[in-house]
Amino acid sequence: MTHDDPRVQRTDTLLAEDVILALFDPSSGTIAGENTLFYVLGGAVLADLSAQGRAVSEDAGLRGVLVQAAGDAPADDLLRPAWQYISEKPRGIQGALAGIGPTLRSPLLDRLVERGHLTRTERRALGIFPTTALTEGTSGRRAEIIAEMRAILVDGVEPSARLASIIALVSASGGLPTLHREIPWSGAVATRAKQIERGDWAGAAAAAAVTRTMLAVITNALVVSAVVTNR
Repeated sequence: MTHDDPRVQRTDTLLAEDVILALFDPSSGTIAGENTLFYVLGGAVLADLSAQGRAVSEDAGLRGVLVQAAGDAPADDLLRPAWQYISEKPRGIQGALAGIGPTLRSPLLDRLVERGHLTRTERRALGIFPTTALTEGTSGRRAEIIAEMRAILVDGVEPSARLASIIALVSASGGLPTLHREIPWSGAVATRAKQIERGDWAGAAAAAAVTRTMLAVITNALVVSAVVTNR
C-alpha cells in the first residue's frame, strides 16, 4: 500500500488528534461542534484504548452498556488518565465520555501544534485584547485525512478500522456536513457515514471486529449526547 491509500493504518497519532483535525475549519480557524466536542474526544480516546486491547464494553442489562479497563496502562500521557478512570470500576458509557472528555481539548491542541499539524498565533482583538488564532500547519496531515475520508464516503473505497473510526466519530458528532466544501454533502454520503457508524464495512480481522463493537457503543452515546446538548 502507498502512503496515500485510504486503508493505511495511522499509528503515530491518536484518533482524537485526527478527529480534531477533521473537524477543524482552516477558513475560520474554528473546530466544528465545540459544544459537544468533549464527548467526541472522549469517544475517540475510548476507541483508541479499545483498539489497543485496553478497554472493553459489556451489556449490563438494566444498567446499560458498561466500559472497563483491560490490559496494562498505556504509555501515552493522554490515554493513561482515561484508562485509569475506567480501571477504578466499570463505567456507564455516558458517564465515561463525560468523565474522560472535558480535559482533552487543550493538551490535544498543544500536541497538534507541537507536531506542526496546526499553528497557534497570538493576536490582539481590536488591538487590545490578547487572543489566540489557530491555522492549518505545514505537515499536510489534515488534507491527507480529508482526502482519505472523501475517498471512502464519495468514491466507495473500503476503510481501515482507523479511518472507519474517524468517520464514525465525526458523523456521530454531527460535524460531517460542515466539511461540505471538501467532502460534498449528499444523501449518499450521509447514508455511507451512517453505515460506517453501525459497523457496516469490510474487514474480517479480529481488531476490526473489536473496533466495530466499541464504535457502535460510542457512536450511539454520542448521538444521544448531541441531541440532549442541542435541545
